[in-house]
Amino acid sequence: MTPRSWLIVPADNEEKIAAALGSAADAVIFDLEDSVAASEKARARDILRGLGARTAGGPSRWVRINPLESEFSGPDIGCCEELELDGLVLPKAEEGEQVRRLAMDVMEASWRLHAMVGATPASLFGMDSFIGAAASLTTMSCGIDDLSTALGASSKFDADGSLSFTYRLARSLCLTAARAAGAQPVDGVFRDVTDVERLRREAEAARREGFTGKLAIDPSQVEVINEAFTPTAEEVAAARAIVAAFEAEPRRGSLAVGARLIDRPRLAQARGVLQRAGAAKE
Repeated sequence: MTPRSWLIVPADNEEKIAAALGSAADAVIFDLEDSVAASEKARARDILRGLGARTAGGPSRWVRINPLESEFSGPDIGCCEELELDGLVLPKAEEGEQVRRLAMDVMEASWRLHAMVGATPASLFGMDSFIGAAASLTTMSCGIDDLSTALGASSKFDADGSLSFTYRLARSLCLTAARAAGAQPVDGVFRDVTDVERLRREAEAARREGFTGKLAIDPSQVEVINEAFTPTAEEVAAARAIVAAFEAEPRRGSLAVGARLIDRPRLAQARGVLQRAGAAKE
């Protein structure tokens, strides 16, 4: 299934790793990058080596390595080759060439790749380079928290609490670039782990826009994210009606379903809803 919730956990914290693996997250990202100090990265790799095999029904397992240009990426990849993983997460990806390089480096492992984009000013001008970068690129997520740091911003929010234009633009570019590249677009993190309702609104808005999942930084966020990215009963019923109508009249390019005129692009959308609903039940 396409992960709805991507829970990021520091790879040097065994207690948080255990909590993440025991959560309802669809995917867990063991972070060797920003959340682990340079002096602790070797120990974090040893902790990951000590993880047991994946359990049936548990979350998929990913590792966020350090940037390819750093001194840590080589040892990170070497460690990952010893693990049972679903894929690697490339942080602060600025262009498709970085994805191609990583794909070539880990070709034998057949891992899926998840690129975190939009984290630097340069990345906003290289979004189209991710198109065709690698067949293994299955996911792209937004790194606008890092972008605000790179820009020297004191906040990425306007006075009314809404996301400022610069970061809305970056987020939109992440979404459209992912779709153009044939990858799943994943919304960025929501930092306030105490504000459940705002997280819910943000996640629901992200799904309406076209994102298929959202990054999480705490197990308490997982349930809300999973719910937001799971089609409702009403949406499933409407999708079934559309699919049934076209199955009854397969030669029609458009037809009426209830009071609405539905065309074939809406049929594809309806099938996507049913696919997501079915995957959520697995």
